[in-house]
Amino acid sequence: MATKGNPGDNRTRRSFSVFIVFGLCCFFYLLGAWQRSGFGKGDSIAHEITKNADCSVISNLNIETHHGVGVKNPDDLRSESKVFQPCDDRFIDYTPCHDQPRAMSFPRENMEYRERHCPSDGEKRRCLIPAPKGYATPFPWPKSRDFVPFANAPYKSLTVEKAIQNWIQYEGNVFRFPGGGTQFPRGADAYIEQIASVVPIGNGMVRTALDTGCGVASFGAYLFKKNVITMSIAPRDSHEAQVQFALERGVPAIIGVLGTIKLPFPSRSFDMAHCSRCLIPWSQNDGKYMMEVDRVLRPGGFWVLSGPPISWRINYNAWKRSEEQLEEDQRKIEEMAKLLCWEKIHEKGEMAVWRKRVNKHYCQERESHVTMCEPTIEDDVWYKRMEACVTPYPNTNNTSEVAGGELKPFPQRLKDVPPRISSGSVNGVSSESFEEDNKLWQKHLNAYKRVNKIIGSGRYRNIMDMNAGLGGFAAALESPKSWVMNVMPTIAKKDTLGVIYERGLIGIYHDWCEAFSTYPRTYDLIHAHGLFTLYKHKCDYEDILLEMDRILRPEGTVIIRDHEIEVIKIKKIVSGMRWNTKMVDHEDGPLVPEKILFAVKQYWVAGENNLTSLR
Repeated sequence: MATKGNPGDNRTRRSFSVFIVFGLCCFFYLLGAWQRSGFGKGDSIAHEITKNADCSVISNLNIETHHGVGVKNPDDLRSESKVFQPCDDRFIDYTPCHDQPRAMSFPRENMEYRERHCPSDGEKRRCLIPAPKGYATPFPWPKSRDFVPFANAPYKSLTVEKAIQNWIQYEGNVFRFPGGGTQFPRGADAYIEQIASVVPIGNGMVRTALDTGCGVASFGAYLFKKNVITMSIAPRDSHEAQVQFALERGVPAIIGVLGTIKLPFPSRSFDMAHCSRCLIPWSQNDGKYMMEVDRVLRPGGFWVLSGPPISWRINYNAWKRSEEQLEEDQRKIEEMAKLLCWEKIHEKGEMAVWRKRVNKHYCQERESHVTMCEPTIEDDVWYKRMEACVTPYPNTNNTSEVAGGELKPFPQRLKDVPPRISSGSVNGVSSESFEEDNKLWQKHLNAYKRVNKIIGSGRYRNIMDMNAGLGGFAAALESPKSWVMNVMPTIAKKDTLGVIYERGLIGIYHDWCEAFSTYPRTYDLIHAHGLFTLYKHKCDYEDILLEMDRILRPEGTVIIRDHEIEVIKIKKIVSGMRWNTKMVDHEDGPLVPEKILFAVKQYWVAGENNLTSLR
């Protein structure tokens, strides 16, 4: 049947309408983000813009499948969705797997009660965690390193407990972090320079670091100056909000402890491990904690220990411990270091530094004195108990070869083919496919920036990739303005987290059927590629999305890239959350079954009218 007029006219009008809608959405979103970026300025304006700028409908998006397995009826998207209510205000800082009342029911021996203990399905809180009143967008980096809005983590106990150690100071409506620490009263910069006189920090060879018992993570915060990225860990304990402060500052951190289970990192991850008065009993438990550090330390990597029991003869009075006990502690540490085949390269004042040998040829006598772990379990760590065994080196042919492969200095190693790939250790991943993956993620990132133009501007400091693959998204984003927590789902078909570390990036194993080991509101941007397809037969999408909401900052952004049918399901669920959404086609066109959902979490705080508009 003939139609009146030129068919191209309708297409032109539709294209123009789409352009207008898209332009207005971007304008309002950017304006809202700009208004909120100045700490406490324009809160009401940003709130209204976020609430009223409805970017949830793109008129030219074809929601019918092009491959025969999608939603047959577009009206399914418009049906009633569950509306998620706010949690009670007392859950503002709720950490499900590190909940204090639950923790106290577990044994205190070896810090087991400080480890992950997650609620059962029947105990899960399926509500939205509110932000505290007065919550403000963190300052941009590097100002955030030194200043945090008081309203974001309103806890003053550390300003009293650590007053003389210069950790943190309260100044009106902000906390100030002077860069001090228990072991570095002259500041983190001076302390790091002391380490740099022994360890090659600053030339790119030390890129990834682990800080155990990190406090408020000033060590990791100041290491960024040296282009070193640090995974800081501390338990949720009497020093309230340590990890929360670290993340508010824009420093990588997780709630964690060396207790009875292995650290959630692959073997040979870190170029350097560090403990500054971290109160970890290194000399106890048959040396298990030092063995665990050895597992995650790269051959040729460094372990820095400062504070008790180093230089105990001078400091035992100040530490209020007996000479005999401190002497015994240091003796056991020295003995275990030798068994691990670490070479002590420095001891001065209260600091000692050991270096892990580069291969097993330097450790010929070790296997007759220690129990060696099975090589097949070195990366099987999720909820696995620590054992009193030593992780073997990968095989080498001579004394000069670095076990596991030698890495280039950073940033060269970011794009260089990682040794785990070039050696064929990762099934199904070749040097060629690695190169193609890099190109693909640069293409994807460029497409993301066309929709959200503030990606890469510094507005998003703390970024998470929930299903990181080879780390291509993080590598494409690499910038001093941001860092990425690359998450390797424990059910992933390929374990590539070791590859990610070899690129000079950081990450963690995690099962997304459970909550992440962090406080609420700790990430500015969350990226999920293929995550929901991966978990569609494992756990409820609703629980995963509520966890994403918990750890996402108000006015933070989510990017979900997945198969069309999964994205449509997700969009329907989040229509009952306080997210503004926009679903778009793959950058290669509507015939590609993969779609992308962009979402912005609305700004709302505890005590507000619960009838706030939900989209």
